[in-house]
Amino acid sequence: MPTSQPITPKRKKSIPPPRAKHFSLLRIGILCFAFFLLVHFLGYTNLFTVEYSKADVAATSTIATSTLPTVPTRPPLDTADYDRRMLLLANNPASKIASSTTASSTPARAPTVFPWPTKTVYPNAGALLPFNRIVAYYGNFYSKGMGVLGQYPEKVMLEKLKGEVATWQQADPNTPVIPAIHYIVATAQGSPGVAGKYRLRMPDDQIEKAIKLADQVHGVVFLDVQIGLSDLPAELVILEKYLKLPQVHLGIDPEFSMKTGAKPGSVIGTMDASDVNYAANYLARLVKANNLPPKMLIVHRFTIPMVTHYRQIKPLPEVQIVMDMDGWGFPAKKLNTYKLVVTQEPIQFAGIKLFYKNDLRPPSPALLTPKEILNLNPRPIYIQYQ
Repeated sequence: MPTSQPITPKRKKSIPPPRAKHFSLLRIGILCFAFFLLVHFLGYTNLFTVEYSKADVAATSTIATSTLPTVPTRPPLDTADYDRRMLLLANNPASKIASSTTASSTPARAPTVFPWPTKTVYPNAGALLPFNRIVAYYGNFYSKGMGVLGQYPEKVMLEKLKGEVATWQQADPNTPVIPAIHYIVATAQGSPGVAGKYRLRMPDDQIEKAIKLADQVHGVVFLDVQIGLSDLPAELVILEKYLKLPQVHLGIDPEFSMKTGAKPGSVIGTMDASDVNYAANYLARLVKANNLPPKMLIVHRFTIPMVTHYRQIKPLPEVQIVMDMDGWGFPAKKLNTYKLVVTQEPIQFAGIKLFYKNDLRPPSPALLTPKEILNLNPRPIYIQYQ
């Protein structure tokens, strides 16, 4: 019958929709999976890597600042300003400069060559000199006789230091003044001690005291060594953890470097250029390893034999070397000594020490004034009070 044909059961065998639908879903699933893999490898990984990095920085920021070394950004060295300031510090006689540059009908003479400023390498960025003047108080907290650091209570001493800083700032307004605590960490001794080295090392708490005092006046610190019968390699390694700090610098005192084996104080000691270069290279290594601004190295001197072969001393981009005239006496004597051991044997920078007591011994009428000191050739950039 024609009306019964459309509902014959045989149509069930030829009905394709379920299989076709299943095949289509499978194909769509495969395509989706392939698309997911493609997105994962091409974009998904990068997307979540970026998000993870942000989350990681946020989660570890406190750890990073406390355990990982930071890389401070320092403005590049202004070489033009550096050269200008070095020329001003040289304080060469204006009349001689003028006579060598002024046109004349007489035969031209060779221009006057001045030893200052010295021709040395430029310092790395962040150098304090010659952009600032350092005014330091010197001594040891255990001794009233070794300098002003041990002579007064802390608050009184710091107020006096700030007063000297203000005086120097007024004397030379164009050069900012930085206060400093110049602390003797190894003192020469009259007896050999347990190690037989005729020197006494200060404990850590005293060094840390010096650093904290400098912090109170926003200043820097110098750790000074009087090595006696020891040597610089043995003494500097003891101080390395402090010299790694950006505000801590070094002083070395040839007066108490007893290369002949004599007892400190019995004769004036000596250091060679090789000793100064050793200290400079030691500091330079710390500067490089710890990404520090340049260090300052103070070398004390008041006689020619105290520092031998001065021409071989090599300033470095990481280390600025100051020859500090630290002899005491009446003004004319100090000025003459300064000319002898600083002016006539140029290295890089100049310093001078003023003694509150010894410089006033008769026949001395008074301490040298900032005005008198700024008339020196070269002008000291480091001023130390004992």
